[in-house]
Parts: sequence; C-alpha cells; structure tokens
Amino acid sequence: MLTLYNTQSKRKSAFHPLDARNVRVYVCGPTVYDDIHIGNARPMVVFDVLVRVLRRLYPRVTYARNITDIDDKIIARANKNNESTAELSQRMVVRFHEQMDALGVLPPDKEPLATHHIDAMIALIATLLEKKHAYVAEGHVLFHVPSMPSYGALSQRKREAMLAGARVDVAPYKKDPFDFVLWKPSHKDMPAWPSPWGKGRPGWHIECSAMSNACLGTPFDIHGGGIDLLFPHHENEVAQSCCAFNCTNMAQVWLHNGYIVMNDEKMSKSLGNDVRLCHLLATYPPQTLRYFLLSAHYRQPTPWQEKALKDATRALDTLYEAQARLAAVAPLKDTPDSDTPDSDASISDIQHALADDLNTPLALAHLHRHAKTITKNVTGAPLRAAVRAFRDAQDLLGLVTLSAEDWFQSNTSTTTESIDETFIRSMITQREEARRAKDFQKADELRDTLYQQGIILEDTPQGVQWKRRR
Repeated sequence: MLTLYNTQSKRKSAFHPLDARNVRVYVCGPTVYDDIHIGNARPMVVFDVLVRVLRRLYPRVTYARNITDIDDKIIARANKNNESTAELSQRMVVRFHEQMDALGVLPPDKEPLATHHIDAMIALIATLLEKKHAYVAEGHVLFHVPSMPSYGALSQRKREAMLAGARVDVAPYKKDPFDFVLWKPSHKDMPAWPSPWGKGRPGWHIECSAMSNACLGTPFDIHGGGIDLLFPHHENEVAQSCCAFNCTNMAQVWLHNGYIVMNDEKMSKSLGNDVRLCHLLATYPPQTLRYFLLSAHYRQPTPWQEKALKDATRALDTLYEAQARLAAVAPLKDTPDSDTPDSDASISDIQHALADDLNTPLALAHLHRHAKTITKNVTGAPLRAAVRAFRDAQDLLGLVTLSAEDWFQSNTSTTTESIDETFIRSMITQREEARRAKDFQKADELRDTLYQQGIILEDTPQGVQWKRRR
C-alpha cells in the first residue's frame, strides 16, 4: 500500500488512483532560460523515484513533465544574448536532457512544450471568459479570483496573508489585487501569437493548466513540484482548471518537495546563491549527486554543503564494494528468488520504505544494512534479501547502477582525473613483474607511487584491481 503526504489535506494517507489501470502524474518542469541548479534538480529526482515506485505497483503510469519555453525570463535572456527565444530554449532543453540523463532521471512519457500548446491555452481562456471567471482589460485577459469562493484552499492561506506575502502585481486595470494574467499583449520584437484579444502571449499559470489537461485530462491523480510553486502558481492552476472543467480539484494528491537551502535561504538563481548542476557534474559522479538528493526526505529542506557530496561518494563506495562481492557470488540479474513473486516476503524493505511517502533516507539505511551483511559473505535467505535490496536500489532509487569497476575507476576528484589509465595499467604491469622477480621493495615502491597519486591497488583472487582514492 502506497501512502503519500497530500499538501492540501496536510496529512499522509493511502493513495487510491482515480483509475488503477492508468495512474496519471504531472510535474512542473524547468523554465529553460539558463542551466538548472542543484535545487532545481531535486524535484526531477524525487518525482522520478515516485514514478518508478508507481510503475512497480500499477500496470500503467502516464507521467507528464512540462517545459516552459516561453516566459519573460526567456525573452530577457534571449535579448541579452542577441538570439531568438526559440534558439535559447532549444539549446537549454538539450542541456537539461543531458543533465537529467546523467543523473539517471528517466524521461517522462509526455514532455509538452508551452509553445506547442498555445491553441489549447487560448481555448481554455475563452472557456473561462464564457463562464464569467475572467475578463478583458487593456489588452490583458485576467482571471477574476473572487469568482472562485474556494480560492486559497490548496495553500490554505487567508486572503490577508496571501496579499502580504505574495508576489502580486497590483496593476490599475485589475478588478481585484489577486486577479492574475491569463493572456498579455506582446510589445514590439516580443514573441506573439494571434488571439481573439490581440497578438500576445500566455501567462505562466495558464500554461500548466492547458498542458496537464492535454496530456492527462482533468482531474488527474498526482501533481508535483517544489514547495515554492505552491502559491501562487499551483493555487492559480487549481483556480483555472476547476473553473474551466467543472471539478472540485485538478489533482487528488498534491506533492511538494522542500528547498535546497544555502546560508539559511532557498537556493535560487534570482538570489544569486545557486550552484549549477553542470558545474557539479564536471567534478562529482552523477550517482553522488543523485545520492545526495535522496539522502534527506523529500519534504524536508536540505542544507547545501560540499561536505555532503563527499559523504555521499564515500557511502556509494561502501555500496559498490558490497555489490562487487555480491556479484561475485550471486549475479544481481540472475539470482533466483525462492519467494513467490506476489508474496509480501518478495517485497524488499527498500520498497516498503519508499511506499511510506517516499522515505528515501530509510530506504538507504536498509540498503547499507544489507551491504554490511554482504561483507560477511552471507548465504541463504540473507543473501536473497540482499539481492532484492540491490535490485530495488537500481530499479527504484536509480542508484548502484554501474559496475563496481566502472564506479571505482571513474574520475571523481581533480587530484586524480589527470592520471591516464594507460599509465596506471603500465605501473601495475611493472609491479607484477617486480613481484615475479621477488623484488618486493620495487613492487611496494610502485604501489606507493600510485597511492600518492590517488590510485589504490587491491590484490584479489581475480587479480590486481585498482580504484581512485576519494
């Protein structure tokens, strides 16, 4: 049984899909005006794990994650770069996909682009106008918040608190301070599309309402995103979708991940306190970054510390050492499981932990416990439990997916990345020749030379193995 914490109800409860034959999930994706930072990567990894768990439990899952490729930030950056918004967004989408692939984030089933759904947005706005939930003013179309009495139910904020703490543009043409833009005019040299209200472009909020409905229908099962999107973005999505499609909620479960925090503030490009994912991927293994993002519960704010990445690398060292030993006695892909596939005993404690509101810290603790057991050369039921745990680490957590050799020989530190593998193997050959000649002093000197350059040699029954020192 999967339980999830619903932001709207503020409690954890059993998940019951609207249609168990097809669970539908929508997550707000990136606005592609620049490289994402490690905080932007958190929801991508968190909801990747959620979808992996759902696919274990249900026969079909449709996962949609949008890309916002038209936005004022994109327009401003494109103008600064002296390029078109299409050129900028297409380039950044490619970079985003490369970085997600590196992190082991599986592609969504549907990845709608905002610019490909302008007609759907115009149709949705027309419906809201027809139903008197929107009005036209000075070339803008605005949603009239007082027309929806339940506005604020998702974020559970009172009007006074929302007005005090929200980014609300109180324009003179608004009937109410909370009214928000559905369509706005484009000035000269700005991207524009024809509409019944003149050439212009969509507001940010209407994009997700139109794209989620186009991909999944309304209502759907789960809507995810960062906690920073709760208000006003998700609140406004609910208003638009419920008023247009005559439903009480656009999604039955709302999941929000916490911030990555730097110096007690949310990591943000606008605050200038962000650490770009592309820079981290140039220094650390992608598995290290994924492990770090899963090491804290998704709903908790997570402090950014460089030391946490080093700790994550060492933790993965332990797991890969256990995986190497486990693979030597029981290949992960081929070990038969005597338990009945449908029995509770065949479900690993990792899966049980993830079924409890994606408790990734507990899942990792279970994995490390099994890794510790593996080092004792276990057999029988403990070995089968370890195999299940490592399979689930690969399938559900997206971790320990490399061979142990690839992991330990990967470049993970600037102190060792310049050492050529050909040089390492040449030194190993020279050491083997010295040992055969019983020149143990030279053999030790060669080993020590490699160690000083960050390379560790291990003599195993299968021969000499090497790995980079963390």
